Amino acid sequence: MQSSQQESEANPLCSLELPVVRHDWNRAEVEALFALPFNDLMYRAQQTHRLFFDPNRIQLSTLLSIKTGACPEDCKYCPQSGHYNTGLEKEKLMAVETVLERAKQAKANGATRFCMGAAWRSPTDKDLSHVIQMIRSIKALGMETCVTLGMLSPEQSRELAAAGLDYYNHNLDTSPEYYGDIITTRTFSDRMDTLANVQEAGINVCCGGILGMGESVRDRASMLRVLANLPEHPGSVPINLLVRVKGTPLGETEELDPLEFIRTIAVARILMPRAHVRLSAGRRQMDELHHTLCFMAGANSLFLGEKLLVTPLPDSDEDMALFDKLGMKREEKEVEPLYYDAAAG
Repeated sequence: MQSSQQESEANPLCSLELPVVRHDWNRAEVEALFALPFNDLMYRAQQTHRLFFDPNRIQLSTLLSIKTGACPEDCKYCPQSGHYNTGLEKEKLMAVETVLERAKQAKANGATRFCMGAAWRSPTDKDLSHVIQMIRSIKALGMETCVTLGMLSPEQSRELAAAGLDYYNHNLDTSPEYYGDIITTRTFSDRMDTLANVQEAGINVCCGGILGMGESVRDRASMLRVLANLPEHPGSVPINLLVRVKGTPLGETEELDPLEFIRTIAVARILMPRAHVRLSAGRRQMDELHHTLCFMAGANSLFLGEKLLVTPLPDSDEDMALFDKLGMKREEKEVEPLYYDAAAG
């Protein structure tokens, strides 16, 4: 049997102590991480990643738009906003049976979490009841569930928790300082209120942002600092690359330097070491090397499928081929099926 000293010599990372998971980052500390030489930042992110995760495992999720278009919000990046003419066809809320079939297909393709998004400012009680049926049906498949439905009240959050919802997605999008340049129909505080309601109800938070909207490095640092200083870190941190959609105010925005995107992934990994850092929108614009550097920076989750709500994703076969090249395997997760007795209420 190897001694602990021999184990440390065989794998230098074994000698590292788990870092303290912090919730008190200041602005200067986060900005200093962004300013590190690229190799040093990547090395530190890799160290952190390996202490909490298997670096060769990737979590796979699927996101389905269950109600598309005609959103009353004016988010400048969003093709689903009713304020812009993007040619998107509006669709009503899907039937539970249709959503369940899509979830079964996602599970067969290797997804362990099924996410559902609806283009609402906030759900009505009737709409929420319909979504709760979807959640219960998908939980019965033995999959994790996540929804993004807009702003939630404390009571709505508790209803979703009682239905067995695992995650609620509500992205910050950008920093509090830059938020008003992107959205005017709600405030950054509205976002934070919903996150507080969800966490107080006992639901895990999925929360991240979008890069490439004209924000500064300081804005990216500020957004991640807000997330890292939440009372409990998000379980999932989706980092989106802006999909420039014609007809939206950001449709002609200058493309973001890939290294700036990768730096943000690395800083997110360091600040929130236990979170799954997820590659989300914009993957169609990223080649194999871009993806690979993101994985090296600490990304360990991605959305799989044809679309992310209404924007295209890479072909699933391309993703699987890249995983094979890199020696990566999908993360296995045993989820106990949750059966619901409708007669019992």
